[in-house]
Amino acid sequence: MTSRPDSARLEVFTRFLRAHQQIFELLNKNLLEERGMSLAWYDVLLQLSVSGEARLRLQELADRVLYSRSGLTRLIDRMESAGLVCREPCPEDKRGTFAVLTAQGKRELRRAAPTHLRGIEEYFFSKLSVQEIEVINEAMSKLLVGTRCVSEGAVPVAT
Repeated sequence: MTSRPDSARLEVFTRFLRAHQQIFELLNKNLLEERGMSLAWYDVLLQLSVSGEARLRLQELADRVLYSRSGLTRLIDRMESAGLVCREPCPEDKRGTFAVLTAQGKRELRRAAPTHLRGIEEYFFSKLSVQEIEVINEAMSKLLVGTRCVSEGAVPVAT
């Protein structure tokens, strides 16, 4: 049995969670206000864009996105209605379905990328030194090793 972390260590963890939440909310707000697109939509479009064929099976997409796996079907429904993605059946598996990036989805991703990148710079990189970024990168890599979070998906930045 592990011992209870001391208050200083718990404070670090709490700050990590709060920083993530606040930055996520700010990035989402920027995208919604400037491009009418949520960060969840942006992430789906990005993952499809970098997949090589602009398509992923829904299960694979669920493993790559930051959005809730349980909400992905409804998210794809809304994105399909907006013309950003479409669904195609998987020929190898009749139960499988692909989410496919449309031309309109690609255009909207390109339009939204500058807003998102500006937000990342403003809310994250501008607050940190090069050395701090390296330390955070190393620390986050250690945290991700051996978890479901490690995937081949792209970080939700730009294309």
